[in-house]
Amino acid sequence: MEHSDLDTAVIDARLAAAKDASYRLAQATTAEKDEALARIAELLRERSDDIIAANRLDLEAGREAGLATGILDRLTLDDRRVEALAEAVLEVIALTDPVGETVSGRSLPNGVRIDQVRVPLGVVGAIYEARPNVTVDIAVLALKSGNAVVLRGGTAAEQTNRVLLGVLRDALDSVGLPADAVQTVDDFGRAGARHLMQARDYVDVLIPRGSAGLIRAVVDEAKVPVIETGAGVVHMYLDASAREDWAVELVHNAKVQRPSVCNALETLLVHREAAERLLPAVLDRLEASGVTIHADERVRTLRPEAVPVTDEDWATEHMSLDLSVGIVDSMDDALAHIRRFSTKHTESIVTNDLANAERFLNEVDAAAVMVNASTRFTDGAEFGFGAEVGISTQKLHARGPMGLPELTSTKWLVRGSGHVRA
Repeated sequence: MEHSDLDTAVIDARLAAAKDASYRLAQATTAEKDEALARIAELLRERSDDIIAANRLDLEAGREAGLATGILDRLTLDDRRVEALAEAVLEVIALTDPVGETVSGRSLPNGVRIDQVRVPLGVVGAIYEARPNVTVDIAVLALKSGNAVVLRGGTAAEQTNRVLLGVLRDALDSVGLPADAVQTVDDFGRAGARHLMQARDYVDVLIPRGSAGLIRAVVDEAKVPVIETGAGVVHMYLDASAREDWAVELVHNAKVQRPSVCNALETLLVHREAAERLLPAVLDRLEASGVTIHADERVRTLRPEAVPVTDEDWATEHMSLDLSVGIVDSMDDALAHIRRFSTKHTESIVTNDLANAERFLNEVDAAAVMVNASTRFTDGAEFGFGAEVGISTQKLHARGPMGLPELTSTKWLVRGSGHVRA
């Protein structure tokens, strides 16, 4: 759809309504917000058949359009995933409401009291693709933290998101909170997304979730401040002391459990002293699960049938059953490779050497750095946030899985008794 003057007026009306609703939400009590969330969970269950029927239409259209297997997996909602969404909403109810929390406070010698407290961001814009679960996750976290939200969920999930939007708005209205706190610009296509990115008068922060290309486009075009949730070119390094049983299980879990998500493993690095000991079992387990190995020359001496790896492979978030594998001479070389190709999402080392573990934790620059753990743990639910807005790979305001506190800012409250500055 082209972006006409009429479209602009309609979009601005929705954004203005979201802005107005944000003022009411900012004053809502925790009990009011939790009642809305409970109603959302209830309606997700009541309308599960409608959600899945709409999702089936999106999946059929996606297959006809030739969407990749990983994208179709993220797009899919079935009974189990809808129930998981409802459960995640209920978990958010149990979380502490951050609004009004005192971050710091002190009394000056002259008697003036100064407190820094958490407040909602205001209106959160979210741009994402083929992820209907994000529609619920972001909206629920935004509402619990007192924010309105404007959603751009993309064409691939259009039918599913329409039903989910109805759930969210009906739930708010049923408990006396403004339905306009949840808006969409999906019906305006890319023009709507572009307008949302530039709506500084209405939108306080923009959060993109999706491919590296989508995030880059939002960062390049946006006039609204952006919190980047980056792509995941995720590494695991097996050092010389790594246990074979741990290496086999951790690599397999990180790559195979759900290859289409951003915390899935994309590159495996192995110390040369451990390569012959570890790689046969590790690669056998991966290949038994259908993983295609993209290997450097040294790995191919052990696995001649592997696909030759390229620099493009090292830099690619495959989001599929493809894994880039290389042998390195030292931990220095592993760290250098990670520095070159990492998107600063999640990196993990498998080791029995405490000094190497601490060095890896200290030197790797990423939102999440792990020792002897699967990279699949970088997730808001696993970190105890219930749901997540996204996984921030930047360093300002929020980094790593974003929950309720990351959807707040602060303001300073100053209380005096006729004080003037000397």
